Amino acid sequence: MTWTEVRDALRAGKTTVIIPVGGSEQSGAHMALGKHNVRVKVLAERIANELGNALVAPVVAYVPEGSITPPTQHMRFAGTVSIPDDAFKAVIDGAARSYRQHGFTDVVLIGDHGGYQHLLAAVASHFNREGAKSPARVHFMSVYYETAQAPYNQLLRDHGLSQAQIGSHAGAADTSLMLATDASLVRANQLTSAQPDAATLKALGVSGEPGAATAALGKLGTDLIVARTVQSIRKAVAAAR
Repeated sequence: MTWTEVRDALRAGKTTVIIPVGGSEQSGAHMALGKHNVRVKVLAERIANELGNALVAPVVAYVPEGSITPPTQHMRFAGTVSIPDDAFKAVIDGAARSYRQHGFTDVVLIGDHGGYQHLLAAVASHFNREGAKSPARVHFMSVYYETAQAPYNQLLRDHGLSQAQIGSHAGAADTSLMLATDASLVRANQLTSAQPDAATLKALGVSGEPGAATAALGKLGTDLIVARTVQSIRKAVAAAR
């Protein structure tokens, strides 16, 4: 959008803005580093369309991913980008303040990666305490990420997958969500080739069995994430008024 289009949208009542937070991290040999950024952008747009009064901010692509030197967590794999916690919080806080300045009254934070959820919560809490006299509020929607965990895992088990297949990173659950949002980020040849054993997958940065993933299973998860997040945003905004 141009700045005048944003101005006009605000005047027309689109006073909610969603800040989608992704991450640039490894996801095995079969899924691109930008997985979180693409997925959160697609789902944020769906959420905004459901709400009807919301715009979507640019994706925050750089997030804490572990120590840089010496490398820990996802930083042990080439291509991952990590930033310090304080820098991350400052960026989110600055973005929220910017949108408040422009006239948005509800700033929604959603994050596609688990490692910074507590930092998003801290930014929202500090913003709302410090600006208690302002009508603008920051709403951290933990439900967005939480739905992709236990509730989605249960759906996958109901459809015959084992927990070992589902995994916790770049396995069947994670890969299915990506297939349902942008299949171009998944290397099909890596899914159809002979599946390596658990030890080999772990060395590649994978927990679970990506070969069990399908777009249909992913759609179950994306639909659930969108529905629950929309419901929670509506409740949060209503409670703040």
